[in-house]
Amino acid sequence: MKCRMTLLLLVVFVLSVSAAQAVDISVRLTPDKENSGHPTMGDTLQFRSRITAPSDRPLEGVVAWISLVEIDPGQEQPVDLEDWSAHKAVFAAHLEPAEELDSTWSVRLIKAGDYRVAISVMARDQAPVFTSPTVKFHVFQKPVVESRRIFPVAIGVPLLLLGLLGYRWQASHRRNPI
Repeated sequence: MKCRMTLLLLVVFVLSVSAAQAVDISVRLTPDKENSGHPTMGDTLQFRSRITAPSDRPLEGVVAWISLVEIDPGQEQPVDLEDWSAHKAVFAAHLEPAEELDSTWSVRLIKAGDYRVAISVMARDQAPVFTSPTVKFHVFQKPVVESRRIFPVAIGVPLLLLGLLGYRWQASHRRNPI
């Protein structure tokens, strides 16, 4: 019984020390005001994050990274950001108490569907990973063939070829009348 009580006190002590050392890093994420309200494939969305160090002590070795998850029914999965974003992480060697780290994240929209984006943060001296609330957005399918771009080419090229053939025919008949 005494062994169990000692073990319980040791666990409570370790948890209280860990809780005392843990800090809350504030992470906010908002879509940029300039983002399209109807984003389509090929567009780029911007997101802004603000990471705030706790007010009681500095943070060392802060790393923040962007995560993107597809949430279409039956397609739920994390997205590999290789084609979606060239800017995948930021680093701050030191953040003073209450200091803020602002970042802008660009995401190029590759595939139509529903998505959520979040920013995760950890510091070298902190065990937990802190995550922003997610921002949900929908990417609309971009038509592969746009008729207003194809129509001038589909009509213009044959007319141009007919005009060139007519010009050559007329030029050759002027030189060699029958």
